[in-house]
Amino acid sequence: MLRKTVAAILLVAGTATNVQASEMTLALEVPRLQVAEYHNPYVAVWVQSKSTGNITNLALWYQIDERGEGEKWLKDLRQWWRRSGRSLEMPVDSFTGATRRPGSYSIDVTEALEALPAGQYTLYIEASREVGGREILKLPATLPAKEPITVKAVGESELGTVALQIKP
Repeated sequence: MLRKTVAAILLVAGTATNVQASEMTLALEVPRLQVAEYHNPYVAVWVQSKSTGNITNLALWYQIDERGEGEKWLKDLRQWWRRSGRSLEMPVDSFTGATRRPGSYSIDVTEALEALPAGQYTLYIEASREVGGREILKLPATLPAKEPITVKAVGESELGTVALQIKP
């Protein structure tokens, strides 16, 4: 009886270790710009497989209103719109939200990225602002990560520093 109990405890302990597989976070900065007319940017975040081209949307920040008027400007997120956006019916509860003011933000992408098969990926962050510019940043990632990694990129106008941090 004692052997079965010890075996059961070891099995549960091993399972608990596998469940805590990793933590994946995207840090994203929306810079404060000194311009006459400032509007919060629309931001799209997605990951694309290098081998299959499949896309997984992670976040979309835009002007959400009851009349759907904010949706007509989603086309300004050109790369995201061509690759994924035009085939979606907005809003998508799992990843859409309101635009954000200038500041630093953190997006937990663990669940979405853990669901992906092992392979090479590119994480895209695209921002577009009314009466402003458009910018896209790319971060390469290999999933699953075998050791802790941080991949960073720095924008020049609409985005500040973005960093994907993976802790296996």
